[in-house]
Amino acid sequence: MAERDLLLVINAGSSSLKVEGFDANDPALSTCIRGTFSGIGTVHPHLVISDGDDNTLIDVLPMAHQSLDADQAQTLLADQLTPLLPGRVVAVGHRIVHGGPSFDRPVILDTHVLEQLAALTPLAPLHQPANLAPVRSILRRRPDLPQIGCFDTAFHHDHEPMVERLPIPEALHEEGVRRYGFHGLSYEYIAGQLPTVAPEIAQGRVVVAHLGNGCSLCALHKGRSIDSSMGFTALDGLPMGSRPGRLDAGVLLYLMQQKRLGPEAMEQLLYHECGLKALSGISSDVQVLSAKSDARADFALAYLARRVAMGISELATALGGLDGIVFTAGIGEHSARLRRLTCTWLGWLGIALDDTANQRHASCISAPHSERPVHVIPTDEARMIAEHVRTFLSTPH
Repeated sequence: MAERDLLLVINAGSSSLKVEGFDANDPALSTCIRGTFSGIGTVHPHLVISDGDDNTLIDVLPMAHQSLDADQAQTLLADQLTPLLPGRVVAVGHRIVHGGPSFDRPVILDTHVLEQLAALTPLAPLHQPANLAPVRSILRRRPDLPQIGCFDTAFHHDHEPMVERLPIPEALHEEGVRRYGFHGLSYEYIAGQLPTVAPEIAQGRVVVAHLGNGCSLCALHKGRSIDSSMGFTALDGLPMGSRPGRLDAGVLLYLMQQKRLGPEAMEQLLYHECGLKALSGISSDVQVLSAKSDARADFALAYLARRVAMGISELATALGGLDGIVFTAGIGEHSARLRRLTCTWLGWLGIALDDTANQRHASCISAPHSERPVHVIPTDEARMIAEHVRTFLSTPH
């Protein structure tokens, strides 16, 4: 049997590294292998590798000193994964969170492009360095292997000027201080699924709620991004696991002037100490909060649901109406409680849930009498990247 060509997709976070291998010759891009390294830099690192049928091939808890940083974790994952690959890797696709004003489509990641993307680190200090680290690592080991960057900002790149612009001096706008929007690979995947899963709203006005450790909303019209809750950075919009979302800029002035917080302390606070973690005083994890019988945990979840509902209402205004809602990502797909709390606030829009369907995470969770359908659609950013990579490789450049 001829050796299979594989497309490897890497999604590198600040404390996790996910790898998925796809059969490049299969029109359906079937998954051949998956690897997840979680807890990087903690005392509880965990590496799991499974095949395309989700059979576990490796499940280890490495010594903590073996995963002190992302580069060591990448080396360990590569050492474990490479002998198990069911074919030869012909290209690697990477999720890059910020593409700035220049990168609106997949590109080859060479040293020149890496320099431009590294310059965007201040706009995504948690994500950008982590995204670029495995690119550099592979570039050192396999300079011949094509690496393609796919950007979370690209799907939102053609927003109207009124959506993109911030009310600041023109010179700052020209420097690139503008609204970008994020989670674009997730939203692009959902837009592609709507004609099959929810054809009645696929060409209509839809708000998609990507709710995970990072949370945002996207307004879709005919499958295109019209607006998003996130803006210049991934701090904007909805409250998240440990990020505050939309925040009065006066709060930042107060912290700098009265509390004497410098840039590093401010970054630590805004990225690691706010959101659900701050509201609950317990955890940034919705699953943990949902399992607690605790008033502050309940408050944090209710707070997030209210803000999600308000965000959906705001984007319905941007769309000039609303034909349907989609929940996706870790919380959106798996938290029936948060979906119920959110949709309770949207009763004025004629939204009503079927409690049984919601509890079993059905594809359509709205009640028959609901004026607008509510869907739960699993996202698949890795597959979206694999599709981009295959298209890129087959297109002359």
